[in-house]
Amino acid sequence: MAELAESLRSELNRYSVGGKLPSSRALVEHYRVSPVTVSRALAQLAAEGLVVTRPGAGVFRARPRTSAPAPGDTSWQEVALSAEGAGDIVPRSVDATGVLGSLTTPPSGVIELNGGYLHPSLQPERAMAAALARAGRRPGAWGRPPVEGLPELRDWFAREIGGPVVAADVLVTAGGQSALATALRALAPPGAPILVESPTYPGLLAIARASGCRPVPVPVDAEGVRPELLAAAFEATGARVFVCQPLFQTPTGAVLAPGRRAEVLRIARAAGAFVVEDDYARALAHEDCGPLPATLAAEDADGVVVHVRSLTKATSPSLRVGALAARGPVVDRLRAIQVVDSFFVPRPLQEAALELVGAPAWPRHLRTVSAELRHRRDVLAGALRRELPELELAHLPSGGYQLWVRPGGGGDDAGFAAAALRAGVAVAPGRPYFCAEPPGPHVRLSFAGVSGPGELVEAVQRLRAGLAP
Repeated sequence: MAELAESLRSELNRYSVGGKLPSSRALVEHYRVSPVTVSRALAQLAAEGLVVTRPGAGVFRARPRTSAPAPGDTSWQEVALSAEGAGDIVPRSVDATGVLGSLTTPPSGVIELNGGYLHPSLQPERAMAAALARAGRRPGAWGRPPVEGLPELRDWFAREIGGPVVAADVLVTAGGQSALATALRALAPPGAPILVESPTYPGLLAIARASGCRPVPVPVDAEGVRPELLAAAFEATGARVFVCQPLFQTPTGAVLAPGRRAEVLRIARAAGAFVVEDDYARALAHEDCGPLPATLAAEDADGVVVHVRSLTKATSPSLRVGALAARGPVVDRLRAIQVVDSFFVPRPLQEAALELVGAPAWPRHLRTVSAELRHRRDVLAGALRRELPELELAHLPSGGYQLWVRPGGGGDDAGFAAAALRAGVAVAPGRPYFCAEPPGPHVRLSFAGVSGPGELVEAVQRLRAGLAP
């Protein structure tokens, strides 16, 4: 697509302003490419303001843009953004480094082991396209939905969560990140402590700090959060919120042990606190995982758990449809904050999500992803053990899309990541996953965003060459 866009860009001077370009069919025949490639190349030129597309008429050369106005003086903003008010308890600046690290596309030729989404080859693109087409034809599909979400979609999420959760307990959200942000704003005032697993998802730390809250770490081990440390943290801080990922925790891949599940709920209930359960990876269980434990929400009788989940990780970064589930008075507060922030999730997206999860292709897709993630995990782990035995891989996860490793030889994570990038591999340094001083250097390696197992082997070979003394 990029090559075709460049060719068309270089030939635009052949046409006068307002002149019509050849038809898409003519471009397909001339350049011997697919119609999809032509469509994407023309869309790129349109985004650059070089051409104008008129449905039913064709594509025309756009009028050249006038020179940009001279930039103004924005230096005053440094004072406005850094001047803390008398009542500000924590700084208002937001560090999104850890989030951007998994959202930024690496340079061309660099193998992406730092991403957080499935590679396009693993995304159910045909099923999503068909679902979106069917959704767009539904009566009222482009109207305003209920602010809580479509009843049918809320009911589907309730069934997936299980236990006492019903459709009335569910709010449809614009993905998991939005749901977490709403939950933290509802449950903790600015300046309040929030207990988080350590290490944990950097996006959660960014949300907490952006909300003016103080994340407090509670260490995890191979069996999840340690209950005795959780109880001590509640007592020491007076916190009223604990955020955790009981299933395939980010970034360690740990699963909360059966003996700890009830203990976590008991400790939180005794502290008068909420547990925000981020169930982000339930659809990413590996083929050899075995039966999954129930959600914490399904085992909660007292409304302690606020449950978060999303369809995004198992589908596409752009299918931003998720759910918040809670019981009791907190539901009204969650709803109010979501309405103020975003009104509602666009109805066509909700309708498309409903079509997707109700189609026969959906369980097939989940089985495919399950098998492929297991294979990729084994390929990457095997390549690391062969080529870089000095790396410490303490835990082989049974779900999710990442390995959490420690550099050998006393190396640090930033140096490891820099050397890896020079070798043509993008990895995620571990420091952003800790809200306090980390116990040691770590690196996260994702196996979801590459084209296939062969690219994982090549990535490890590049790492071996790049890290060689």
